[in-house]
Amino acid sequence: MKRLVLAAAAGLVATSPRWLPGRVVAMRNRIFTLVNGDEGYQVPVEDFRRVYADPAADGRSEGAALSDLFWYWLAPGPQVHQEHLEPGPRYDEVAKTTRNILVKSKAESQALTERVAARVLGRIETGPGRLLRLRDEMMPVWAELYYELVFGEPCPPEARDLIVGHADDVVSALKCVRPRNMRRRARLTAYLRRRLDDVPHPLPSRLTREEQVFYLQGTFFNTAVVQMSEAMAHLLMVLAEHPQVQRRLAENPDDDEYFDRVLDECLRTYPLFGIAHRITTGDIELADRTIDAGTVLLFSYPEFHHAGVDRADEFDPVRGAGCPAHQQRNFLPFGVAQNRPCPARGLAPVTMRVVTREFLRRFALTTSAAHTRSIPNRGPVFATPRGSRRNPRTALAYLAVRDRWEDVWRSLAQLVFGTYMVLDARRLRLCTKHFQGGTR
Repeated sequence: MKRLVLAAAAGLVATSPRWLPGRVVAMRNRIFTLVNGDEGYQVPVEDFRRVYADPAADGRSEGAALSDLFWYWLAPGPQVHQEHLEPGPRYDEVAKTTRNILVKSKAESQALTERVAARVLGRIETGPGRLLRLRDEMMPVWAELYYELVFGEPCPPEARDLIVGHADDVVSALKCVRPRNMRRRARLTAYLRRRLDDVPHPLPSRLTREEQVFYLQGTFFNTAVVQMSEAMAHLLMVLAEHPQVQRRLAENPDDDEYFDRVLDECLRTYPLFGIAHRITTGDIELADRTIDAGTVLLFSYPEFHHAGVDRADEFDPVRGAGCPAHQQRNFLPFGVAQNRPCPARGLAPVTMRVVTREFLRRFALTTSAAHTRSIPNRGPVFATPRGSRRNPRTALAYLAVRDRWEDVWRSLAQLVFGTYMVLDARRLRLCTKHFQGGTR
């Protein structure tokens, strides 16, 4: 009997990569719902675009329990984060400032990105071949690029390390792989506080100096760095999984039309946003229902992007041939123009094209790791110098086993840390207390 118990236990442990992560994720979701409540109205796919663009769907933080959790993850300064400011003069001025900092000519954006990418990617050493985490390798690129956009000068190593440390802490907390580290984030705040007068752009006058610091930290050195690093990790993972697509891009770096198809299909398959939420400030009338004022709207980007598409989970750039994804009904990678569109929607494709070209000029990528929308494994790949003849079969076998077992401990860590942070966010109630104090 004892042997049977031991054998059963050994079997459970040995097969845990197959069954444990999914069960832990389901348990974590149930705990999140129990703690936060089953809040919100999930907008059906057929109403997604119409409701998202409605003028009454413009509330961002006030009145949603979910906001306490997002403010917790995005601290410090979530009250002046561009994505969490309520509509009004402060938001309008902040959004205008962001556009002024980001808007460059296509030639200027390309030249800046080429310079930064060459400098950062030139520091990556693979030898004959090496396992990399793509998100980790991408963060210094975007840290240096956005620093130069904000400060108008090359990024010093001290600033790059502070920005990367801060952005990594934010995204790791968002994915619940470790708890947030406010001391780590405060180091970047202190640096920006010292350098605020060196910013060559007019900053929002309706914000205090401390709020201007938080605005720069949250908009450019949190959201911009995190989102662009994740987008590039997804794109390069896709290329590692599809060698024929990777080869075509490497051999034809100036084929912008094909790159656009690849990028669109990547963003369709792996949208950067999971669930976005808004709060209605007035009734929204639909053909068959009325959404009342004060409703928390939940927009599921994965469901929207995958609806009506055959084999929706599969990446296939051929499906977009002759029909750009932005013309398809269910494709909004940068939001809608009427409701806080991504301020980098013009800059992102241009800069991603340059970074991809510079990366593929140096390295060839393969992978056997899992690729999911949330990409908590940070995009593991095996990179070799472009033109190398090394056979990565052994490295890929090792990577596959390592990634599956990492998924086991990572799912358990997410259960523990995620539950702790949800409870801590509910205790602190950052957003709720902010608006109870009468501040908008």
